Amino acid sequence: MLEELDIRNLGPIREATIAPAAGMTAITGETGAGKSMLLSAIRLVSGGAAESSRVSAGADEAWAQAIFALADDAVTSEHSGDTDDTGDADDSDSGLTGAAAAVAKAHDAGVDPEDGELFLSRTVRASGRSRAVLGGKSVPRSVLGAIAGELVTIHGQTDQLKIAAAARQREFLDRVAGDEAELAAYRKAWDALAAMDERLERLRSQESSARQQADYLRESIDRINRTDPQPGEDEELKARRERIENAADIAQGVGSALGALDASQVDVDAADGASAVELINHAVTSLRAIRVGGTFAEQADRLESINADLGDVVFALSQELGDEGSVEDLDQINGRIHELGDLTRRWGPTLADVLAWRDKAAFDLEDLDASPEKVAELESERQTLYDAALAAADVLSAARVAAAADLGARVTEELGSLAMLGASLEVRVTPRDKADDPLGPYGRDDIAFLFTPFEGSPQLPMGKSASGGELSRLMLALELVAADTRGGADQTFIFDEVDAGVGGKAAVELGKRLARLARSAQVIVVTHLAQVASWADAQFVVTKEPPDADDDDLGVVTTIAEVNGETRVHEIARMLSGSESEASLDHARELLKESVL
Repeated sequence: MLEELDIRNLGPIREATIAPAAGMTAITGETGAGKSMLLSAIRLVSGGAAESSRVSAGADEAWAQAIFALADDAVTSEHSGDTDDTGDADDSDSGLTGAAAAVAKAHDAGVDPEDGELFLSRTVRASGRSRAVLGGKSVPRSVLGAIAGELVTIHGQTDQLKIAAAARQREFLDRVAGDEAELAAYRKAWDALAAMDERLERLRSQESSARQQADYLRESIDRINRTDPQPGEDEELKARRERIENAADIAQGVGSALGALDASQVDVDAADGASAVELINHAVTSLRAIRVGGTFAEQADRLESINADLGDVVFALSQELGDEGSVEDLDQINGRIHELGDLTRRWGPTLADVLAWRDKAAFDLEDLDASPEKVAELESERQTLYDAALAAADVLSAARVAAAADLGARVTEELGSLAMLGASLEVRVTPRDKADDPLGPYGRDDIAFLFTPFEGSPQLPMGKSASGGELSRLMLALELVAADTRGGADQTFIFDEVDAGVGGKAAVELGKRLARLARSAQVIVVTHLAQVASWADAQFVVTKEPPDADDDDLGVVTTIAEVNGETRVHEIARMLSGSESEASLDHARELLKESVL
């Protein structure tokens, strides 16, 4: 919710701070006092256009900041998904909406909530330049717009025209329908279909370069398969080649070592004196012959252990004799190393890299293979995916149709209580013709909100069939039904001109419904009706004051103050009759007493 709104040098407002209630807040004041500047401040921090003419006279710049308090679950979900701005005013791709989506978008911009709060501010210089700041970090104003769009909904004469967009109407209907599961199932099927369409399009649009690439991949894969390399084979072959090339040195060295260690392993005539094994055995025999135990027996045991280790060495060396290979083997090994080296030079640097390249090339070749058989195979797969997506779209359409009928009926009923007798809303869900390949990212439905402002009026699309006040009350009715259907919304709703053309009992009903909406969401209403303001949990009065004699160049100054107790009674009395007589004060007290849900 909007926890605090700070304003400096914006129009006639020199400095103001507003801390709206968690429920319903009323902004009141005489006509022309500057209530519209509050909406201007909200639009500024929401990334709206910056107009240097809004900077107060004599000031260098205007500044506005909105502090939003976030629910704990919204803050903890900040890393649970990434947003994808599709340009369709929708976050269904990410699965996040409202405050959770705002936190995710702030995180993408490099800013995380601080103590559960997000700070959005905007500075507008008199020179016309502006600066957008999120949590102390400069960001494009579009980032503020994306984040504020998840946190604030303004129903004013210009802002609410956004609902005229088909995408907004579809988004609203889906929210009321609670069709998240159906929509997610459809989007999964649609994504698979879209991926297949992209693959087919890539195949069909291939030119000679793509075909040449396919030929290259095919020939390269065949070359690698004919050679049939094994991981690490080249290193093993190089080790074998080294042994063959050094066979004479190996034979001489191993023979000499064996002769020194154990003469029985080599030609006795070639042995030079007694071997190490014989000498150790002689030493052991000599020590065993000593009849005194103790250290002599221990040393004999140690020598026998050493002799056993020497035996292992002798055995290992004897296996190396005669295992160097022939000249013919060397020719074969060199030939194989050359074959493998040619592969690693082309697709290496290692044989493992060559094999990995071959496997990837085989996969890429499938996409480059534009043969009629391959295209026909993919077209068959595409038809299967299309049928699955169409079936999922039909399920989604059924949920929307049911919700549309209920939404239209309930909104029409609410309009009757908002001084709009004879007004009605029809939510029309029209499946597109299957012959025209009707599927899109959000199903197969054309959704239209058709509004009849009074009995006998033609039915026209929203935004083209109502005045500002009528459209505000229509939006209030829509939000009420959505809140009753789907529960609380973690948003701030701001209503302007919602009371235009309303009075008497209808004004009381209007205030009552705003208060009802405020039980599940934060509501801020700019109003000139006491019957509406009396329902608010907090009330702020905008007052226009003449400049001080010393500051005559500054012009009219607007102040904003919260009213409580008797001060609020006096403001309600002024709104009722324009005076603060005892009768109007009594009437104001009675109205405040009765304005309780």
